[in-house]
Amino acid sequence: MTTCLKPLLICLYILASAFPVLGARVDTLEVVSKSMQQNIKAAVVVPDRYAQGQEAFPVLYLLHGGTGSYRDWLTKTPDPNLLHQLADQYHLLIVTPDGGPRSYYFDSPLDASSQYETFIAQELTETIDRTYRTLQDRKGRVIAGLSMGGHGAFYIATRHPELYCAAGSMSGVMNINTATWKVPEDFAQSRAENFARLLGPPKDAANPYPEYTAVGLTSQMKTNKVKLIFDCGVDDFLIETNRDLHRRLLANQTPHDYTERPGGHTWEYWENALPYHVLFFHKLFKAHGVAIP
Repeated sequence: MTTCLKPLLICLYILASAFPVLGARVDTLEVVSKSMQQNIKAAVVVPDRYAQGQEAFPVLYLLHGGTGSYRDWLTKTPDPNLLHQLADQYHLLIVTPDGGPRSYYFDSPLDASSQYETFIAQELTETIDRTYRTLQDRKGRVIAGLSMGGHGAFYIATRHPELYCAAGSMSGVMNINTATWKVPEDFAQSRAENFARLLGPPKDAANPYPEYTAVGLTSQMKTNKVKLIFDCGVDDFLIETNRDLHRRLLANQTPHDYTERPGGHTWEYWENALPYHVLFFHKLFKAHGVAIP
């Protein structure tokens, strides 16, 4: 009888190895934002390894795009387990906060309900560090995002180099001057009106808000020494803004990793792009001696 069971046990072992159970869990938090006088939701992907010891974990803050929400990265990728797999593979926490529909992740001087730089860099980070065993040092903290979130990642990391060792952008809005976007005029106008609502009327039509956009912060990017990785699909309406940032960083000799790939402004593209970013961050964590083996 034991002999008859052996082939079955071998088959079950092979199947278990081929289809591993994902151990990562997803927590949903309501984070108090004193700056905006409201509670804001964030999801936290916690790797299986977290429950197995007492290590402090590196953290990736992953931002969503315009008109999105904190659930986008968990529900809109073709593979719904993408973040679970990456968290388990690289032993890191992945935090996906809500950034509002059109905040672009800066603090608005005109709208008290849109203070997302303060929320991400201060209120959310402090909450995550209190709630989880995290590496509370820039060497173990990175930030990335897509589209509006790509802008937010570069903007926030550039302004807070003491918090992050690296930033990543996928199909990012590297210039919030909508005249540089390859979009229909009515779409560009609606976004321009949103920026005017948040930041006031532009002082210069050709360079409306230089201090609030990635292409206007390249001098700080050079001096901050935050590691940068960004990419964009060749069919994306934001390709020229990414190429512009790439040229500016080359001109002022800021080290960075820039890639163009086939694809457009789609979840298929971002699902393909994110693992490259996480591998880039993991190598940096290893160089810092904070990656969990």
